[in-house]
Amino acid sequence: MRLVANPLLRSLLFALGWLSVGLGVLGVFLPLLPTTPFMLLAAACFARSSERFYCWITSHHRYGPMIADYLAGKGLPMRAKYLAISLLWLSILFGVFWVDFIWAKLAMLLTAVGVTTYLWRLPVAGTEQS
Repeated sequence: MRLVANPLLRSLLFALGWLSVGLGVLGVFLPLLPTTPFMLLAAACFARSSERFYCWITSHHRYGPMIADYLAGKGLPMRAKYLAISLLWLSILFGVFWVDFIWAKLAMLLTAVGVTTYLWRLPVAGTEQS
């Protein structure tokens, strides 16, 4: 873990970390808001802004093991991958139907394809890799 030297950037990353934690917790209760990506973003932000809160989130009883597996290169549980990809596409398709600008629709769809590809290629945590 390497903290950012610039105090302003460190404060922004710290705030973004807490915003991500808040959105991740909301994602537990709101079906279209995924929890996993926000908790991973929070861990990344805290790793560069606060050693104390990085240790807190990586040792959290609920989110810590998933974050630790991801950071160790072990990937995500299959359930988290399926849920994240499903909710991603559900929310993107909802947005595509509500947005009138073709460039915005295209940007949303391309982003969804990129994120889906990234998530799908991650290893499945808890399975043996050869």
